[in-house]
Amino acid sequence: MTTLALPRLALTAGEPAGIGPELLVRLAATSLAANFIAITDRGLLERAAARCGTRLQLIDDDGESTDHRPTGTLRVRHIPLGSTEIPGQPDPRNARHVLATLSEAADGCMARRYAAIVTAPLQKSSINDAGIPFSGHTEFFAEHSHADVVMMLASPELRVALATTHLPLRAVSAAIDATSLERTLRIVHTELRSKFGFDTPRIAVLGLNPHAGENGHIGREEIDTIIPVVNKLRQEGMRLLGPVPADTAFVPAQRERYDAVLAMYHDQALPVLKSEAFDRTVNITLGLPFIRTSVDHGTALDLAGTGKADPSSLIAAARLALDLVARRTT
Repeated sequence: MTTLALPRLALTAGEPAGIGPELLVRLAATSLAANFIAITDRGLLERAAARCGTRLQLIDDDGESTDHRPTGTLRVRHIPLGSTEIPGQPDPRNARHVLATLSEAADGCMARRYAAIVTAPLQKSSINDAGIPFSGHTEFFAEHSHADVVMMLASPELRVALATTHLPLRAVSAAIDATSLERTLRIVHTELRSKFGFDTPRIAVLGLNPHAGENGHIGREEIDTIIPVVNKLRQEGMRLLGPVPADTAFVPAQRERYDAVLAMYHDQALPVLKSEAFDRTVNITLGLPFIRTSVDHGTALDLAGTGKADPSSLIAAARLALDLVARRTT
């Protein structure tokens, strides 16, 4: 009987002073059937393991496949820190290290050295403090791979994609135009088919305004933009619901009608998702030429260095990445 090689998952540790390095150590202690390649500083991982009181074996990555990973081991693609980390205190001198780990992970996926990327949280402000414009993982990978992307957060019970991401609320309406909304819906539809295996995915499109605008009495974005795009794509065969009022979109009777939700802005739907499945929710970037999943939380600087950070979301992100890799290869 032939034994299959384990998928090579690239892991990035995110902010060196945050909980990311400790989460990678905890992930290595699981029995997940993956060949984990930690793209970060070797010493950073050693110090994180010591803080967690966990035994960790680090092996220099040789690029080779393997059919077995002993529990508690990580392969390492060493990228040195700019400055030794102090838990809880991000240092802008490490900004270029963080970006170098992301570049290596993305380049490695596009060169097929890695099957997918799983990212731990980073500190955007620290990178910006280094004088480097940076909006986040999603935007970085999109620019790096020249792809149009959509942010989705998914739990076992609910999938939520976003028409806009990290914008001030006052800027949301202007950012939702017919072109961008159509592009977003096409990406979500395509990825639900190719990555999640839905032959004819059902997508609930939320309205922007309360009660989906009440026929123009509480805003015209639904009438002028959302409804025309939804109708156009329905005529092409997409199964779209809406615009659905956000205040009723997540009741059980509505959830039975769709496979995913497209929310108009970040906080319109994500509080629902995170309140019921925070430790099981995964951030996935749709539209990339590779698989990328991530935790759904931040760097938790107050917990960094204590060894008490909960790895559940990173473990869920790794599990989803493995599921998506398996679906892609079947």
